Amino acid sequence: MRRSLEDSYRHKGLRKKLVDTVREKGIKDENVLEAINSVPRHFFLDSAFLDVAYVDKAFPIGEGQTISQPYTVAYQTELLQIQKNDKVLEIGTGSAYQAVVLAALGAKVFTIERQKKLFDENKLFAYLKQYPNIKFFTEMDSRAYPLMVLLIK
Repeated sequence: MRRSLEDSYRHKGLRKKLVDTVREKGIKDENVLEAINSVPRHFFLDSAFLDVAYVDKAFPIGEGQTISQPYTVAYQTELLQIQKNDKVLEIGTGSAYQAVVLAALGAKVFTIERQKKLFDENKLFAYLKQYPNIKFFTEMDSRAYPLMVLLIK
């Protein structure tokens, strides 16, 4: 996947418009809105989607998967009422956009991806290194199973 990792003033302006859109759709939690505003969604998409990355729409990321619609990410996140150091188990890492939004709110995120190719792409995605509060697992990773039992109890 070819990613654009430049976060220009244009991208920041488009993110602000996106935040306005999800706010108009009913998202009220200012912390969630700020997290959406702080995470460059275009980083999580192939550079071919650069011009539409901030449209409130899902887009393909490969392996038959999509990056979720920003409103969906905001809605799910708002429902969780995340507090700093909350632990979240995410099933289906995908592009890691949702995981980063949760991490930006201070959550400790444990995320599992079954698609090996997506898991491997995320391991190589340098931007994710700034979120040590996200732990990535693949379903083949035996380290994930004790974790799931621990979080479910």
